[in-house]
Amino acid sequence: MKKSFLLIAACAISILASAQIFEILSIEHLPAASFEDARVAGISPAGDYILLTTGTTKGLQRYDLQTGKITTLSRATNAGFDVKISKSGNEIAFTERTFHPGKEAITKTISANLKNNTKSVLGKRVAVNTPIALHNEDGLMYVEQNGQRRLLAPFGTEDKIYIWTSLSPDNSKVCYYLSGHGCYVCNLDGSNNTFIGEDCRAAQWYNNNTLVAMHDTDDGHFITAASIVAYTLNGKVQVLTSPDMIAMYPYAAQGKIAFSTIEGKTYLITVK
Repeated sequence: MKKSFLLIAACAISILASAQIFEILSIEHLPAASFEDARVAGISPAGDYILLTTGTTKGLQRYDLQTGKITTLSRATNAGFDVKISKSGNEIAFTERTFHPGKEAITKTISANLKNNTKSVLGKRVAVNTPIALHNEDGLMYVEQNGQRRLLAPFGTEDKIYIWTSLSPDNSKVCYYLSGHGCYVCNLDGSNNTFIGEDCRAAQWYNNNTLVAMHDTDDGHFITAASIVAYTLNGKVQVLTSPDMIAMYPYAAQGKIAFSTIEGKTYLITVK
């Protein structure tokens, strides 16, 4: 009996050890970046600022993690949806949608240069100065590379909806959520399609091998629980937040993971 107990304990320790992806150094509440219906919309590659929007993606604000200063980039509808940040962190691209009675909505793509404090109007789709761009439009994925735009649909297009798409930092892999099925990662050509998890939602890349996502549950009407969870491509899983908060929509940079709660509180996890 004693040997059996020791064997079970050893197995439990082994499982726990294999599940650890990060060492959590701190989880910090950011009061200045918290407001009613606040939602994190991005974090800079260097981890020096967070982008904030609302649950309806209206407006876009930049929160400086060093100074605590908040700068409003846009007050428009849709500004917080599918925001792109350049690798330098100096340029942010987002869309603005305006409505006029009796007319079709007008959508503009805006490029905000944080270094020069200037804005300019781009083409129809959100893009930044990168060799490869990933777009999610009307439930489908598109990759732009070398001036060519092509559809990426590992499961085909009939009755399939692809959401929560993101490109790995080295531009070699795509993470997406197939509605009704779960989260997958594939190569840029759709090959090596790998299932990550059914409950891995709104996943974002931490590095080329690790994703952070939310695992939420609901009662059919309202979200009742949600945690921030890390996943590796080789199958490790680690829950990063406690069950006493409803934590949603994470974004990651090296050493930092930002997320917001259902009440609109913004938090920053420091990891190594």
